[in-house]
Amino acid sequence: MKDLFGKALLDYQRGNYTEDLQTETNISEIDVLPLPYLFRSYLEMPLIEQTALDLSFGKVLDVGCGAGSHALYLQQKGLWVMAIDKSPGAVTVASERGVQNVALTELLQLQHKKFDTILLLMNGIGVFESLERLPAYLEKLKELLNPGGQVLADSSDLIYMYDRCENGGVIVPGDRYYGELDYTVHYKGESEESFPWLYLDSKLFEELASETGFQFEIVCQGEHYDYLCRLSLG
Repeated sequence: MKDLFGKALLDYQRGNYTEDLQTETNISEIDVLPLPYLFRSYLEMPLIEQTALDLSFGKVLDVGCGAGSHALYLQQKGLWVMAIDKSPGAVTVASERGVQNVALTELLQLQHKKFDTILLLMNGIGVFESLERLPAYLEKLKELLNPGGQVLADSSDLIYMYDRCENGGVIVPGDRYYGELDYTVHYKGESEESFPWLYLDSKLFEELASETGFQFEIVCQGEHYDYLCRLSLG
C-alpha cells in the first residue's frame, strides 16, 4: 500500500501542508477531507466524538487512531490509552504528537490484551469491512473487553444516499448490503487501490451484535443519520 493517508498526516505534522486528502466511494463522487480536521482539538470535534471521549474510562484502546487526537485528549484526562493504526505514517504522527502507547497493528492482530473501553470513532465501524467479516470482529472485541467494559463505536445509515421509487421504496444493490462500500483515497496526484469499508444502520448492528452476546445501546445521534452506540456484555 502507498499509505497516502499516512503521507498526508506526515506532511501536515512536519509543516509541508499544501493540499488536502481526497476520498471517494463507489456510490459517491470525490470529496475533500481537510487535513487540519484530523488534528482537531476536543472542542472542535462533533458531539458524537465528544460524547464517546466523555464516556471513556479505565484502560482504553483507540482503534484506527489516525493522528492521535482522541488518544491525546484521553491521556490528558489521565487515562491509559493504547492507540493502534495500520497506517505507518499515522502511527509515526501520533507518536510525534505525544501518544505514549501507539502500535502499528490491526484490531484482529491484537493478542493477550484487555481493555475497559474500546473506541472505534470517525465511522470506526468501517474497519469491519463487510457483513461477512463482522462476526470475527465482534468476537475479537469480546475477547479484548474486561468485565464491565464497553465498546463505543459510530457509524451512519447510508440509506439516504440511494434513489427512491415513486412508491417511496429505496433502490439498493441486489448483490450486497447497501452500506458495504469500496473506498478510495487520493493525495497529491496519487491514488491507492480501493478497499472495503462498512457503514452499518443501527437496527442491523443491534441485531448482529445481540447474536454475538452484546447488549446494544444508542447513546448519541448526530445531525445526518449518524449515531454513537455502546456495546457491553451482560
